[in-house]
Amino acid sequence: MIDPIAKPRRKNPLARTRLPTSPPRPRSRTAHGFTRAAAEGRFMLQRCGACAAFCYPARDACPACLSCDLAFVDAPPRGTLLSETTLHVPADVHFRERAPWRVGLVAMDCGPKLVTHLHADCEEGKPVVMSFQLDKSGQAVAFAHPERETPNMTDDRQWREMTADPKFRRVLVTNGRSIVGQEAVTALKAAGASIVFVGVAEPWKPFRGEEALRALDGVEIVPLDIGDEKSVRDLAADIGGKVDILVNTTEHVRAGGLLDRQGSSVVRDEIDQSYLGFVHLAQAFGPAMRMRGADGVNSSAAWVNILSVYALANWPAFGAYSASQAAVLSLSHSLRAELRPGGVKVVNVFTGPLDIEWFQTVPPPKVAPRAVASAIVSALKRGLEDVFVGDVAEEIRQRLAANPKAVERELGT
Repeated sequence: MIDPIAKPRRKNPLARTRLPTSPPRPRSRTAHGFTRAAAEGRFMLQRCGACAAFCYPARDACPACLSCDLAFVDAPPRGTLLSETTLHVPADVHFRERAPWRVGLVAMDCGPKLVTHLHADCEEGKPVVMSFQLDKSGQAVAFAHPERETPNMTDDRQWREMTADPKFRRVLVTNGRSIVGQEAVTALKAAGASIVFVGVAEPWKPFRGEEALRALDGVEIVPLDIGDEKSVRDLAADIGGKVDILVNTTEHVRAGGLLDRQGSSVVRDEIDQSYLGFVHLAQAFGPAMRMRGADGVNSSAAWVNILSVYALANWPAFGAYSASQAAVLSLSHSLRAELRPGGVKVVNVFTGPLDIEWFQTVPPPKVAPRAVASAIVSALKRGLEDVFVGDVAEEIRQRLAANPKAVERELGT
């Protein structure tokens, strides 16, 4: 049984920060099907279209019938732990720093046998539930969990290496004036975050929900206007070395595309707040987070972006806003690659129209801000990279996978 983790002590300021190391990262192109599954929180295996056999690891031909008709599909995640061992002196430097490390062999109910990382509560000969997780190198690895919930299950040391659980971590939420930002603060505190810094532009100006924020224990309101480079750099100089998780809740939504607008002032505002604001945050907080990715129990863990699902397919009714979101999404992919050497996850949370004032003319369904906050916490606890919140976002995801050109035409009408 796992003992609950204790709140980490304050780091000795004279102690040297350990340089991040990564697990082995080479993968075949075919094996990135598992990476996709891990990013979305799905358990997928290759299945032969000819004989219906599941296979693992990733292959180009079915080992049973040699057919090349192999596709990644959702698979039954249950299996039995056949054997396990504990590595005390692993060959790889990354795992040697984290030894002892448990691994095991699992026979899946659907057929294949998997070598997997083991949760501490898994017992030999007992049923387990499998998942694919993204490790510190950003690659998918198999992970075995107990079949039933156990006490302090999420406090397992190896599991926390694969996730970014907010428990006892310090978080920066960039916009405390927005309803989504306020709900995120509440959800993160409920999930066990030790400190939540809440950025507020022009903190002298009152805003709705301010009293409730200030009443929360462990919440500190800080001055932050992400459109102002100096404001971002000043805050990073103050707390940049403390932030373990950054949640970018920037909100600047305006209706309209190209032809209905006159001039470029509104577009400039969207770019300043969304795109350049992202740049300011990344340049100010990113380097410290990357170097602190291996900083013991106080290490940085994740960067979260809240994006519109229309970053993936432009919605002409909010065309310029969709374009600015697409630009931020592209930057987030760049940031993900640059933070990967530090083992810091970049999580993109895609939503449909939110239930806020800027979408009040849009018909339902809409996404409640509290649902977005819950999705953020769930993604951090599960170690996901791409999360789709609400019916509209999930529908757009599925339709893009089926026929992106149809989505473009239908959104345009």
